[in-house]
Amino acid sequence: MDFKRILVVDDEPLMRDFLVETLQRKKYVVDAVGNGSQAIEKVKGEHYDLVISDIRMPEVSGMEVLEDVKKNNPETEVVMITAFGTIENAVGAMKIGAYDYITKPFSADEIEIVVDRALERQQLRDENRNLRNDNNQLRNQLKEKYTFSSIVGVSDVMREVYDKIEMIAPSKATVLILGESGTGKELVARAIHYNSDRQNRPFIKVNCAALPESLMESELFGHERGAFTGAIRTTKGRFELANTGSLLLDEVGELSLPLQSKLLRVLQEREFERVGNPNPFSVDVRVIATTNRDLKVEIKEGNFREDLFYRLNVVPILLPPLRDRKEDIALLADHFMRKYCEENSRVISGINDTAMNKLMAQDWPGNVRELENHIERAVVLCREEELDDRHFSFELESGDSGGIGSLDGVGPGVTLKEMEKQLILSTLTSEKNNRTRASEVLGISVRTLRNKLNEYSGEGVKIP
Repeated sequence: MDFKRILVVDDEPLMRDFLVETLQRKKYVVDAVGNGSQAIEKVKGEHYDLVISDIRMPEVSGMEVLEDVKKNNPETEVVMITAFGTIENAVGAMKIGAYDYITKPFSADEIEIVVDRALERQQLRDENRNLRNDNNQLRNQLKEKYTFSSIVGVSDVMREVYDKIEMIAPSKATVLILGESGTGKELVARAIHYNSDRQNRPFIKVNCAALPESLMESELFGHERGAFTGAIRTTKGRFELANTGSLLLDEVGELSLPLQSKLLRVLQEREFERVGNPNPFSVDVRVIATTNRDLKVEIKEGNFREDLFYRLNVVPILLPPLRDRKEDIALLADHFMRKYCEENSRVISGINDTAMNKLMAQDWPGNVRELENHIERAVVLCREEELDDRHFSFELESGDSGGIGSLDGVGPGVTLKEMEKQLILSTLTSEKNNRTRASEVLGISVRTLRNKLNEYSGEGVKIP
């Protein structure tokens, strides 16, 4: 148990003994001295959580003790004892750092209450300081994690990506990151943020494909209490949470047209309205958007606003699929092997040539994420000194469709629509009901998947 240490300073022996006895009953560790000079020397050599000092003492006063404590031990709380005629001095003491004062005569209960409150405040301040230190440590870890070196690759196309990130990170420009699922778009977005002048400000992510339109507006812009059924309190949206920092709009191509209009307004006017509140909120946010869709095609098909596209496409970054930078596969595989060896306390010397050649022969439709998953699984299952081709499943090489699986019950008389339903439901099951992953495997948008599942639900199918 961490016992709090208290120093009592009073030139009156009876008062000194009363305070020591009262505080020791509360299980505090208590020292006592009879004058200000002794107090100053005592505080120099030892740590105290609280000093209780009389204001009026011969030679060195309580005010001088207070000034010395606050100068050399600012974390130590000080409570002043005063007589009725010196209350003005006590108020002055609080102005220079005393926590509180107590007026003579006082009871044991009264001094206990003041002491408990002073120590509670000190504990809160210590906890806040520790939280700040933890936050700074976490922030530094994030900066280190999302440096340019965290994006692995030596190919020419990736060098171009590095150069572009380095050029645009210090700017305030809106960025649109384009690329297939699994190419590392979020990693690039974080690298931009943590290498910008907003690095110590919030980085907030919102998955535009994860929620239906009815909830997405509240997610982005927040809502007032009573704005809709279930809105029991006022809630800040992602734009407000990201104020002065960066907001990642992941898969922005999945937003509905009405929400695209509201997003356009924020980008143009730097303000938004919470659901249920007509008053605008100003915001300073750097928007970084990602998409795995060809937004120009979406514009032609009427699914995406052209004016929003140009607002987002200030600085485009195109991330190549892994099949177009196969020279990076060996480096990535080694990087992931080391990462998961460390996480799983495994000692593996490397990946042998046979396995590496097979890894490099794959097309990797799931890109870097798929490669990472294969390496993690191999490391977890490996009991040898190195990874070989036995530790990998190379289904793609033999024409596998990427893990969707076979369709049970498909035969004569089964309609194409029924086959589609079975395919979607079996994929959803194989991906453990993760709709984002299932949509990626199926090659459709989350919005399309959601519509299909709603259709099946209307037919009486139980959807998880």
